[in-house]
Amino acid sequence: MSAPARSSASVQDYVKVIHAHTEWQAAPITTTALAARLGVTAASASEMVRRLDQRGLVRHRPYRPVELTPAGRSLAVAMIRRHRVLETWLAAELGYGWDEVHDEAERLEHAVSDRLIEAIADRLGDPEHDPHGDPIPRRDGTVAPVNARPLAGFDAGHRVAVRRVSDADPALLRDLAAARIGLGTGLTVGSGLRARLDDGDEVALSAAAVAAVWAVDRGEHPGCTLSQRS
Repeated sequence: MSAPARSSASVQDYVKVIHAHTEWQAAPITTTALAARLGVTAASASEMVRRLDQRGLVRHRPYRPVELTPAGRSLAVAMIRRHRVLETWLAAELGYGWDEVHDEAERLEHAVSDRLIEAIADRLGDPEHDPHGDPIPRRDGTVAPVNARPLAGFDAGHRVAVRRVSDADPALLRDLAAARIGLGTGLTVGSGLRARLDDGDEVALSAAAVAAVWAVDRGEHPGCTLSQRS
């Protein structure tokens, strides 16, 4: 799987963000949300979406969300593989924190060759997920499903393990690390915005942190309502 050399860095960034958005929710992204994620004006995002539509990479109609075509998805998945392999390498081999790898990988992903990406993947043992728990697309372009749900989907008293954390806000990642919450962390969901770590320590979570964390359950509890909300 390779990233077509004829695609500009901006085109690659756009299709990657459009695809990554749907990894966290079923609804496709709007041009307003796309602009916010990329840090550009709404007008700039609208113009780029129009160009992507002309190139057959997205489907878009006025006042409707943006969706990738098969060609757009293929390019997006190739770029996401590059990005997440680089993030994993930066963390595993160079000691970068999980709040630092995203921006560094953004700069590197457009410059390195497919050969280097695959050599890095081989060196790392072909990892299945990046430092935030996001799945790394396989070499054939397939992506493993994320068997997790938002932390807000668990009721109070439920024991869970953190499986995935959004990398959209580096400051939030630092706050979670300071609270000793990372991939694999076991905790019990409390009432409101509180949780208890397996060692007994209680932590207060912001609404943004609850929205950013996805987890897997570790078994039901008395009065559990999870099954009714599945």
